Amino acid sequence: MHKPCSVRRFRLSDLDRILSIERASFGRDSYDRNLFAEFFHNCGDLFLVAETASDICGYMVTCIRGSGSDARAELVSVAIHPRHRRHGAASALMDSTLRRLRLRGVVRFALMVRTTNHEALAFYQKYGFHKVRIVRGYYEDRADGLLMAKNLHAQKLTHTHKRREASGR
Repeated sequence: MHKPCSVRRFRLSDLDRILSIERASFGRDSYDRNLFAEFFHNCGDLFLVAETASDICGYMVTCIRGSGSDARAELVSVAIHPRHRRHGAASALMDSTLRRLRLRGVVRFALMVRTTNHEALAFYQKYGFHKVRIVRGYYEDRADGLLMAKNLHAQKLTHTHKRREASGR
């Protein structure tokens, strides 16, 4: 039986555990302490951690660019410790992030993923992300990246547009 996980905002006291998860997930390609501290300051309450009753098991960092109707978000990084994968932590983080982005009126959510990371591709497609384009040599090791995106307010905008058409606006 898997322990249920909850999602909360990152705290600076979480940094050592986040770095441990980062190393376990990405090895020599891991982000460093300074970059995570920068994410904390720049991304605010969209730097989230998933935790069980006793342990932080993963994180997700999302940053918003722009404001108002031009607000767009980018998934900067996500990692789940290998022993906690397939227990729902990534889904809990994504659900919480999507809810927070919609509350802020963000219209588009984008991310980059390795073209060879089939598990991640399937996860993002399950959440409605679509393939935008391949970015050749995106990663430091020259591996290709796949830009994916999701429109967050398409249904709401369509509904509003229909209402305006009906009223003659």
